[in-house]
Amino acid sequence: MIKLLSVIALAVSCLLGSSAYAASNETNKTPVVAEVSSAEKTVQTVCAACHAPDGNSVITLNPKLAGQHSDYLLKQLTNFKAGTRANPVMMPMVANLTPEDMKNLADYFSSQNINLAKAKSNGAGSLGEKIYRGGISATGVPACASCHGANGAGLPKQFPRLAAQHSDYTLAQLRTFRTGERANAPMMMAIAAKMTDAEMQAVSDYMQGLH
Repeated sequence: MIKLLSVIALAVSCLLGSSAYAASNETNKTPVVAEVSSAEKTVQTVCAACHAPDGNSVITLNPKLAGQHSDYLLKQLTNFKAGTRANPVMMPMVANLTPEDMKNLADYFSSQNINLAKAKSNGAGSLGEKIYRGGISATGVPACASCHGANGAGLPKQFPRLAAQHSDYTLAQLRTFRTGERANAPMMMAIAAKMTDAEMQAVSDYMQGLH
């Protein structure tokens, strides 16, 4: 009888322990759910108008954010907030975001699937492909692929994804690197300073078709 009571007591103890563990697990999950909801709310109320809810902007002068590296997105948001990347539209948007808000937004857009696209005219054998894969030796412009990868996938924490990005947006950024209006990437400023508008247009178009 005593042995039976001991077994029952052990079973009850295990059951209570399992319940407590489950409750603890649910409690630990709550902040994650809240973070996702917070990011989605910010996307819907602030970001979606320009970048679309899934980060696939239909406005070609606004970048696609879907599938971009989280570290890169976070760096850009941080730069906007600090003023090291000047942009009259984005700077007010991030003014009230906390570091945690920015991290959550970066993770949200990074997890979305980017919509692929096609180049308008710079396909295989084009000037755009030659610049992307081989650079411009006459002016010392390095191959874009050397940093951004053969397929434009980029490298997390270092170089952004360029594949399928709107060519209009990429061209605009290259131009602002050249003028110094965008000054948060010294390497790109030095490269863009050596490029003509025609070269920028060609490689931007080619990258739009990468995937």
